[in-house]
Formats: sequence, C-alpha cells, structure tokens
Amino acid sequence: MRTVEHAGDGENAPWAEVAPEAARRLLAAAVEAFAERGYHATTTRDIASRAGMSPAALYIHFKTKEELLHRISRIGHDRALALLTDAADSGGTATRRLDEVVRRFVRWHAERHTTARVVQYELDALAPEHRAEIVELRRRSDAVVRRILTEGVRDGEFDVPDVPGTTLAVLSLCIDVARWFNVAGRRSADEVGALYADLVLRMVTAQKPQK
Repeated sequence: MRTVEHAGDGENAPWAEVAPEAARRLLAAAVEAFAERGYHATTTRDIASRAGMSPAALYIHFKTKEELLHRISRIGHDRALALLTDAADSGGTATRRLDEVVRRFVRWHAERHTTARVVQYELDALAPEHRAEIVELRRRSDAVVRRILTEGVRDGEFDVPDVPGTTLAVLSLCIDVARWFNVAGRRSADEVGALYADLVLRMVTAQKPQK
C-alpha cells in the first residue's frame, strides 16, 4: 500500500477547494483508495493509512466515508461542468465548439483518470440527497452538449435525428476514457482527445474544423 506523501502532487493536484492540508491529504488518499478498491471495499482505516494518519484523525475533518465521497464527487462534477461550459462558450461554429468540448473533456478524464473513475463511477454509493445533487450537475453538463448539437442541427452543420441520445453517446464516450487510460500507454491525453473529437464529429456528420 502506498502512502500519500503530498496531497498536492501528481494527478490529485490541486484540491485547492479543500482545507486544511490534513483534509486535502485525506481526500487525495480517499480518491486513490476508492479508485483502487472501490468505495464499499475501502475502510476509513485504509484511507487514514494512505494519508499517513491515524483513523481517529479522519473524523476530525470528515464525519463519514460517504462525506468524503460526496466532497470528491462535488468537486469533480463542478470542475467538469466548468470545463464544458468554458469550451462551449469559446465561440465559433457548432462544429468548432463540439470539437473543443470533446478535446477538453477527454483530456480531463485522461489526465485525471484516477479521480475521474471515482467521480463518474461511484455515484450509487452516495446518500440519496447527495446523489440528487450530483445528478443535477450531470444534467447541466448534458445540457451544455445538447445545446451545441441542437444549434448544429439548426445551422445545418450536423445531421442528428436523436439529439438526446447522441448527447448521451458523446458524454459516455468521453467519460469512458477514465476507465482505460494509462499514462504509460502509446497515446497521450492530447492525442486521445484529438482522436475522440474526430470520432464525434464523424458521428454527427460534421466537417472537421479548419485549424
């Protein structure tokens, strides 16, 4: 078992929304443990050990293991929504904006693949009220992509008979990168982003944007 030496290092950097430093260390340790073992198989002792702390220290900062998961999920979904919104509002045609959205969203799931696996695949472990909160954030992310597709259809750039279904397909394609991406693999995060943007534009029968 690897101890988390610095919560601000590597993929988990930064958790600037979390203070103090001890809480950041615990959050980073929880991400690592949940991604490796799954939420239900992870104990608070596992998390504290990875953070180099005693189990009692965890409860100073987080009342429950579920509270940790909720904090991780909320931060991750807030960041994902901000990223999508910024890309969608970057200007240009629907084709160019969809290309940008997919590139950035895929890159985030590749570069933060450990965090993203927890954020995207442990939703059902949240308490009902927390799950409802995260589901609403996911709906807002869905709406960002749906708006671009709708505008592309309106402007004659896209041929998409089923906008809601295509929205789900695009987001699912991007999110799945977190499940398999390996930093030691033959493709970089940027290369995967470019590949997936091309695939999505082909899916909606748009022309690739001119660089």
